[in-house]
Amino acid sequence: MRLPIGKVSAELLASLVYPHLGTRRPDVLVHAQFGEDCAAIDFGEEVAVLTTDPITGAAADLGWYAVCVATNDLAAAGAEPVALTLTLLLAPDRAADDLARIMRDASAAARTLEVEIAGGHSEVTRGIDRTIVVVTAVGRAPKGRVLRSGGAVAGDALLLTKGAGIEGTAILAGALERRLAQVLDAALLERAKALRLEISVLPEARAAAQAGARAMHDVTEGGVLGAAYEMAAAAGIGVRIDAARIPVLPETAAVCGVLGIDPLGLIGSGALLVATPDAARTAAAIARAGVRAEGIGQFVPRDRVVVRGGRDFPLPPPAADELWRVLARET
Repeated sequence: MRLPIGKVSAELLASLVYPHLGTRRPDVLVHAQFGEDCAAIDFGEEVAVLTTDPITGAAADLGWYAVCVATNDLAAAGAEPVALTLTLLLAPDRAADDLARIMRDASAAARTLEVEIAGGHSEVTRGIDRTIVVVTAVGRAPKGRVLRSGGAVAGDALLLTKGAGIEGTAILAGALERRLAQVLDAALLERAKALRLEISVLPEARAAAQAGARAMHDVTEGGVLGAAYEMAAAAGIGVRIDAARIPVLPETAAVCGVLGIDPLGLIGSGALLVATPDAARTAAAIARAGVRAEGIGQFVPRDRVVVRGGRDFPLPPPAADELWRVLARET
């Protein structure tokens, strides 16, 4: 069976992955589940929080993306990132250059976020046409303070930080710069590419957790709408989102407009979804951390809905990201 590029569907995870998870241990506090990005393991007074991610959409800045994306998962769980390991599968024709560049970028990000690259594995391998990076990250949190993606309850407000499609904007501005430069001015394209520096969510995650957030989820493949669906599904409840209230940066609007894609379905590391019982308090705390947060909806008992143009539409499960659609067409 040939599958589309992107995340494996919830249906396949349920049938092919979740029945085969070995021994269920009582000291694993957060188990594998659709919509949950981190595991949590009991270590006495503290909890170790673990996550793993591949970097597959970006062709440049792989080390930077790897460190930021993995630590975002930890931050969304309310954990403080500590260390990570990198697995580098290197394409033979440029292995040495890729290895040097990835490690420089990863180290720069790790220094910025104050985490250590504690180990990993690298090898030159056949069967790939470009280098692939897989990162595993570990963080720590006080026992009882770990947040789950599925921790929202009906009535909680849903906030979004920064805006939709941040990571995808940076990737597309770099990968398709020549095509976009025919339409967009050079200064805007430079700002779009520079959005890669905005993909960490550690400041707002720390602020939101301290302000009483009930659940958080960083926005990755599937965009804002996909991430909101995952939060609701993990909680077993519904969500109602007002598309008109989702902030879209001017650079994202411009890039997506030229390419004919929906920024709400574009990979969006750099944005954080926050479920909170007190939207004003949480948004104010995030603002004090220097980050914008907007209320975009509310969790409800059952239905998952997105409002567009005053009409209700079903919010579908995450589908292939807009990034894959445009790269397949343009490259």
